[in-house]
Amino acid sequence: MSDVRKADVSTAKSSPDSGRGPAHRPRVVSGTVLRTRGGALSVRFQGRTVAVTAALLTVLVAVMLTTLTTGDFELTVGEVLQAVFGNGSGGADFIVNTLRMPRLLTALCVGAALAVSGAILTSLTGNALGSPDIIGFTNGSAVGALVVIIVLHGSMTQIALGALIGGLATAAAVYLLMLGRGLQGFRLIVIGIGVSALLLAVNSYLITRATFQEALEAQAWLIGSLGNRGWQHANAILLAVAVLLPPAFYFSRRLSMVEMGDITAMALGVNVARTRAVLLLISVALAAFATAVTGPIWFIALAAPQLARRLTRSSGPALLPAAVMGALLLAASDLAAQRLFSPALLPVGTATGTIGGLYLIWLLITESRKSRA
Repeated sequence: MSDVRKADVSTAKSSPDSGRGPAHRPRVVSGTVLRTRGGALSVRFQGRTVAVTAALLTVLVAVMLTTLTTGDFELTVGEVLQAVFGNGSGGADFIVNTLRMPRLLTALCVGAALAVSGAILTSLTGNALGSPDIIGFTNGSAVGALVVIIVLHGSMTQIALGALIGGLATAAAVYLLMLGRGLQGFRLIVIGIGVSALLLAVNSYLITRATFQEALEAQAWLIGSLGNRGWQHANAILLAVAVLLPPAFYFSRRLSMVEMGDITAMALGVNVARTRAVLLLISVALAAFATAVTGPIWFIALAAPQLARRLTRSSGPALLPAAVMGALLLAASDLAAQRLFSPALLPVGTATGTIGGLYLIWLLITESRKSRA
């Protein structure tokens, strides 16, 4: 049998030379720990985190059902379920399994991937603005994908590989620019903004070198859209998420210790340098694959982790609630773009950019007030 006990209250001081922000001050971690009799398994549960995650999943299921049942052709939940299990009529099967399901699954996986990528970067930098959008990883992935689309005329697999190479190259460039000065949040944000601006100029140059048709396709892709996404896109991002999310969740506990400061984390037995390197690689890869499938979807990586952390009041990175929040935000934004602006085809990147821009303004004002206080 397993025994359940309340977790010990623990605090940790950040090291003075770690360069961490206010989010990494000493904090209290509490919850419920489930241990096996032999002590081989230890899992911490936080009641509020579990409740918030369950609530988000409930809303997400409602959004999924609404997406699959509404539109130009209305379907019942029963018809959708029959189509999913292969027992539906020809029309329902085509609408659900060919038109709506791949788009929905792509939205869920891309949203989760971007949110976890943003949550990792926010935790590593100790700054609420630490996301692949701001730092430039998304634009780097876009450069790699555009090179494959415009210059090499590659396939979906080649586009994903190009986006991954572009994102990793951008991460390497940012790291080299910060070499020897430490991973401090403010410096990383400033350097990332500069690199992002340069990469945006490269994207514009690539479009000017393309043919008229290629330029139109590239520009449409740069807006970020879930339109015309089929099973090849859904399968690609499903595979990426299935491979990358488990190690991200595995390292999340070490990430919580790294937030306490380098000295404290090392005292707790964490290899800080390796943990940061692995998590940074996972974060870049998640953002790169998501960008390759849909184009740049702005502000999901910025907003979802912050919203999840505020709702759960978690002391750690809260990767699982962030993933669910990201999936919910992108799926709901795409649903709103389809239903509210029909028959116009509004790319979901436009919707998330509008909402995210307002959120970014609010976040900057909030952070400014905190710094003055």
